[in-house]
Amino acid sequence: MIKTPEFWNHRGIMSVLLWPLSLIWAFASATRNHFATQSTAALPVICIGNVTAGGTGKTPVTAFLYDGLRAAGYRPAILIRGYGAAVSAPLWVDPSQHTVDDCGDEALMLAESRDVLVAPDRVAGAHVISLRGLHDVILMDDGMQNPFISKTFSIGIFDGSVGIGNGFLIPAGPLRVSLASGVQQMDIALINGDDETNIAAKLPASLTQLSANLLPDPSTIDALSGTPVLAFAGIGQPKRFFATLRKAGCNLVHYLAFADHHPYSETDLVRLQEDAMRLGAQLVTTQKDWVRLPAQWRERIVVLPVALALDDDGALLTHVASAINAHQNS
Repeated sequence: MIKTPEFWNHRGIMSVLLWPLSLIWAFASATRNHFATQSTAALPVICIGNVTAGGTGKTPVTAFLYDGLRAAGYRPAILIRGYGAAVSAPLWVDPSQHTVDDCGDEALMLAESRDVLVAPDRVAGAHVISLRGLHDVILMDDGMQNPFISKTFSIGIFDGSVGIGNGFLIPAGPLRVSLASGVQQMDIALINGDDETNIAAKLPASLTQLSANLLPDPSTIDALSGTPVLAFAGIGQPKRFFATLRKAGCNLVHYLAFADHHPYSETDLVRLQEDAMRLGAQLVTTQKDWVRLPAQWRERIVVLPVALALDDDGALLTHVASAINAHQNS
């Protein structure tokens, strides 16, 4: 696991030197897509994906959709690959039994109050969900570029603070596919956070665009009022978490960024605790990081939950519900 390379955010000598390797990436992707046989699941598949590597906020969007659809009377299940999961066959996640090593941090976090199936093979996972007989829609966290499973409706998530970076394909830049190719796979684009890179202007006018922000839990923020905070995060965009704390008025005296999905060692945590004691600060982290902490450390560290808030409240759920209903009536 590595941190998102800084040069992905701008075009410079490193991105230019790596650009030829991007052609290999593009060729490999095109070859896989050409020879892939696409499967159609029995249930509608709502894909929450992106065109870039790294975090854009897919998991909070997935949680928002699950909770909203449940409240509207639907019976969703979440299908997720489970980054770093040890399982090779589909697994229904049980937080009381499974660990991060079993199913991955995002799956474990989502499964605290939701039905989550981890499946490296998305087609097999969709089949297991259908056979269970308890669900009427599949929310697929990531997998927009997966050519093996058909999507009923696709939501493309963009991080407003980074957009598409330097616009190059992996490894010269963050793009998994070209922006033009990526938007063809989307039914909706959702820009998460302030659009600092003007990604909205780069998207076709015909593509429905929505805006959202991740809002911190107000009770946790209130509890931290007046307390010096040392924040740490090992997520796709750690700076977004630190900015959230600052914007909420927290006294952020120090912060440390780790690689996405970083497995915290005893050495890491002892160092963090020592830094916090030296600064007289409270350790604070994200939900995704907190589930990766050893049990004996969790009560010492404050977790800051965040929730998705859309500028056009209800619009996303309306579009998704329409797609589900159209599938069921077809």
